[in-house]
Amino acid sequence: MRVSGNLTRLCIAEAIHRKVGLSKADSFAMVEKIMAHMSDALASGENVKISGFGTFLLRDKGLRLGRNPKTGEEHAIAPRRVLTFRASPKLKERIVRPVQDDSPAKMAAPRELVQV
Repeated sequence: MRVSGNLTRLCIAEAIHRKVGLSKADSFAMVEKIMAHMSDALASGENVKISGFGTFLLRDKGLRLGRNPKTGEEHAIAPRRVLTFRASPKLKERIVRPVQDDSPAKMAAPRELVQV
């Protein structure tokens, strides 16, 4: 059910429902609990590592000077915390391939969720 080209929580829940056999409601609740657990960990300052997928990293940026490119005027940029994602080598290997022929007929169709 990936109409938009994006993998959504609903798509993941439906894949769990089909592959594992949980009810749609239980599958969606499981996805929501996992997302909430990850969000809570990040909000409390923890990094989230999913083996074989990647790591969500928190980084604190200090006070720095920025420049308005239009006027050239300098101003201070406040300290802040940013979230970054670093893909695992396995994920990189799957998604970063040499492009041999990018014609629509040869491009792979979106895959279903393989394993849960």
